[in-house]
Amino acid sequence: MNANDVARYLRDNPDFLAQHHELFTQLTVPHPQHGGQAISLAERQLHALRDKIRLLEQKLAELIRFGEENDDVSAKVHRLAAALAAAGGADEARQALVSSLQEDFAVPYVALETWGLAGGALDEGRLGEQVRRQLDALRHPYCGAPEHMEVLACFGEAAPHVRSVALIPLRRRGGAAFGVLALGSAEAERFYAEMGTLYLGRIGDLAAAAVSVVRR
Repeated sequence: MNANDVARYLRDNPDFLAQHHELFTQLTVPHPQHGGQAISLAERQLHALRDKIRLLEQKLAELIRFGEENDDVSAKVHRLAAALAAAGGADEARQALVSSLQEDFAVPYVALETWGLAGGALDEGRLGEQVRRQLDALRHPYCGAPEHMEVLACFGEAAPHVRSVALIPLRRRGGAAFGVLALGSAEAERFYAEMGTLYLGRIGDLAAAAVSVVRR
């Protein structure tokens, strides 16, 4: 009989140790932190339980931290939605959007480009047709290094300082993109490819709705 056979037997007969409880004190195993010291099975089980509890506490603390961060972001998005709803025109909506993103979300560079809106465009439109098609093809916001000089140009004089961007297509529900909300940072790690885009998408929906409403 080898070690695997013993392990299989104990798994198949869970009452064995209950029927032979004296083994808990008679059998010894190496201490988990001190290999040269022998401890009983019961003490070894206590160490294992403490380790498991410690890991569970760490996971719980991480979940609480994520929850607090999400609550904080949700509150910021709510304030942005309220500010956009109170906007009385295109200029006021733009100002509310930029102020919220720069002050509440700490995004240093914010640009808004639109095209093809009924009644005229909010901007003259500095993005070429190819870039517009690529933005329209995005199903989720793009995050990462800027790939087009045209996009960088949206940031004006700040363009040379931008090392990472989040590009959020603006579209009516189910429609083609009519603009882009561009967020920029001098930190290359601020917007990265693997980051979550749920709240970025929601901000884009709010911005698209606000721009569409004030343009009618």
